[in-house]
Amino acid sequence: MYRRKNTVLEVFLVHPGGPFWAKKDKGAWSIPKGEHEPDDDPLTTAKREFEEETGLIPQGTFVELGEQKQSGGKIVAAWAIEGDCDLSNLKSNTFSLEWPPRSGRMADFPEIDRWEWFSMDAAQERILSGQKIFLDRLLVLLAG
Repeated sequence: MYRRKNTVLEVFLVHPGGPFWAKKDKGAWSIPKGEHEPDDDPLTTAKREFEEETGLIPQGTFVELGEQKQSGGKIVAAWAIEGDCDLSNLKSNTFSLEWPPRSGRMADFPEIDRWEWFSMDAAQERILSGQKIFLDRLLVLLAG
């Protein structure tokens, strides 16, 4: 999701929850995303994952930003949509994880623990390196 606020282009990024990501900031943020099965429609999956990670149902015109293979081998397909949201009203789904490791105790963590609007420069610093291409493609799209 992106918006223009006082002539500044801003993008909406999410920060992964859980103990591994708790103290990471630069290079840790992401676009809202999730995996889809081979027979699933990627856009339908993207909309569902956005809702699961924010509690919002994304609506509007979705513009494809293409696919990009991540360093771990996962292929991410992304879309852009112009919109806005009140960060104080967002809520993520949760996941269970054995924590501390090898303790035998399970703990629940939010899949996403923070949401933020970033200027394009700030987003380039914070987004996962494998997803920077989507910011570049959004800039080309909006300039074009």
